[in-house]
Amino acid sequence: MKDEPPIPSTCEPVFRTRLYGIDLLSNSRYNKGTAFDGQERDIFGLHGLLPPHIGTLEDQRIRRKRVLDSRETDFGKYCNMRDLQDNDETLFYSMIEHYTEELLPIVYTPAVGEGCQRFSEIWRRPRGLFISHPNRSRIDQILADRRYDAVRCIVVSDGERILGLGDQGAGGMGIPIGKMALYTALGGIPPEHCLPILLDAGTDNEKLLQDPIYIGWQHHRVRGQEYDDFVEAFVTAVEKRWPHILLQWEDFAGANAQRLLDRYRNRLCTFNDDIQGTAAVTTATLLAAVHATGVPLSQQTIVMFGSGSAGIGIVDLLIAAMREEGASEQQARCRIYAFNRYGLLVEGARGVRESQKHLVRKRADLEGWKLDGGEDVSLFDVVRNAKVTALAGVSAQAGAFTEEIVREMARHAERPIIFPCRILPRNLKQSMRWDDHDRSQDACCALAFSHRQKPPVGDSRKVAMAVAEAVARQVVAEDQAGVDDPDSLPERIRPYVWNPVYVPYERIERTRSTD
Repeated sequence: MKDEPPIPSTCEPVFRTRLYGIDLLSNSRYNKGTAFDGQERDIFGLHGLLPPHIGTLEDQRIRRKRVLDSRETDFGKYCNMRDLQDNDETLFYSMIEHYTEELLPIVYTPAVGEGCQRFSEIWRRPRGLFISHPNRSRIDQILADRRYDAVRCIVVSDGERILGLGDQGAGGMGIPIGKMALYTALGGIPPEHCLPILLDAGTDNEKLLQDPIYIGWQHHRVRGQEYDDFVEAFVTAVEKRWPHILLQWEDFAGANAQRLLDRYRNRLCTFNDDIQGTAAVTTATLLAAVHATGVPLSQQTIVMFGSGSAGIGIVDLLIAAMREEGASEQQARCRIYAFNRYGLLVEGARGVRESQKHLVRKRADLEGWKLDGGEDVSLFDVVRNAKVTALAGVSAQAGAFTEEIVREMARHAERPIIFPCRILPRNLKQSMRWDDHDRSQDACCALAFSHRQKPPVGDSRKVAMAVAEAVARQVVAEDQAGVDDPDSLPERIRPYVWNPVYVPYERIERTRSTD
């Protein structure tokens, strides 16, 4: 049996491995580059393979930052960071730790968008797994490799709805790679616990189908039962390989996102980030803004501008939060007005999808309203007639939150909440001054822009620890953890947090019994 390096424990100050020479340097998880000291170079046969300079992790960060700053475009910086990740993961994550706010937009959105579009150009080394429809009978074999024994988290996409870019086929792998990098960089999950996966069911992107350098399966997407059987084969194999896995669905098309979540949510620990992740963050931010206004959530009148998978998830969480305050299901639903691309979701509205039907309002709810005319009920119509106090946007429609709308909200809401998750007013600073009577910004308005109501991105690891502890306490409260002392949770959690630092290496000599 081929020998594989052991996975280092987060508690061990020394890493022991059988890797030697070029094999050690070629392993991105364990490569330290010029930071291998003289003794390690002796033990692992690294003299000559490395230049004579012996540096530190700090030296390497300075060197890589200088190179990164020389790249003129975000795409160039994205490529540079991806190459670094495939060469030295510890240095890669150390860079993100020290330059978090600068590098997150590079390693993930928005730069990852072009990375997905041009993935076939920049793909060099394997990272994660491509599971294609033609290989559906080999999924068990693909997952069985010993190098994946330590995997605890998977982010999977089929590449059909990548950000706002549409079908990117196998290029969508940039999203699972990027999201798993955030698991480690921001959450402290050890890299060996993370596995990005691309389910290649084909692509309907004609440009990719005709591109001779496209790395994916050049075939139109399989649909219907054939697609469902493919996903089922994947989930079944994952369950068998890792019974306690966390599986995150990422950037699946709206037609599949909710139904796949509904189908598998009770079979394994799973969630859809576009539905539940966005909903959790948005709801938490809105709750923070609501707290600032002094008006309970159940008494707010809310517009959800955008009713895709994210918008639906947010509405469902908001309704749950209102019910916790004592509102009934019907009372909670009456406080929320949901929109699609055409206008308010109301009886007879255009383009209402099956997944949105529970958000549709009765025409009788609009009785007595003054409308601008036309078959669609506009955002301004709702803000003016319903006396909206909170406005959240999860649509890609730019400039939808106009000065007219903001001023109208200010006429009837003492402290209106405006949270443009994905859509911004055309001038953010100007919008914060759009109110009547020139009242001071702090006195009149609780604008729930993310930089105000959420902690700084640089504090993400602290937030992750706080969330982990809160979740653990809830599990203990439900008597599901086997832990008697909840006060011991921080100490129990801390050893599981991985930090990007180099540790000393020792070699395990190969013997006949281990070869």
